[in-house]
Amino acid sequence: MNRRLRQERQSDLTPTQLSVLGAVLKIGPATPSAIAAHERVRPPSITRTLTHLVDEGLAIREPHPDDGRQVLISLADKGDAVLAEERTRRDLWLGHRLAELTTDERATLREAAALLERLAQS
Repeated sequence: MNRRLRQERQSDLTPTQLSVLGAVLKIGPATPSAIAAHERVRPPSITRTLTHLVDEGLAIREPHPDDGRQVLISLADKGDAVLAEERTRRDLWLGHRLAELTTDERATLREAAALLERLAQS
């Protein structure tokens, strides 16, 4: 399902770049280390991704207000628009596919989704 949903993407961004943008949207302005922890990667691994997002105007890098050695990354309006467009496209595709399922099939998916969510959070 993840692969199929990725096929609906029309952005030039990689899945990793979109994931990081989504993380910044979810957690708000954060240090690169906090974003890396959220994405479960090492801080050096996220540096290139964040640099690309900032260079493309999708994210904003600002000095940390309390720690001059740190920076905060936040979502730029352009990044928010890209995420919204991608999510709308995927949601539309998924909505059409779900509408083709029976009521029982949708109920089964709801139950499975709760279990998968619980597993993902562990």
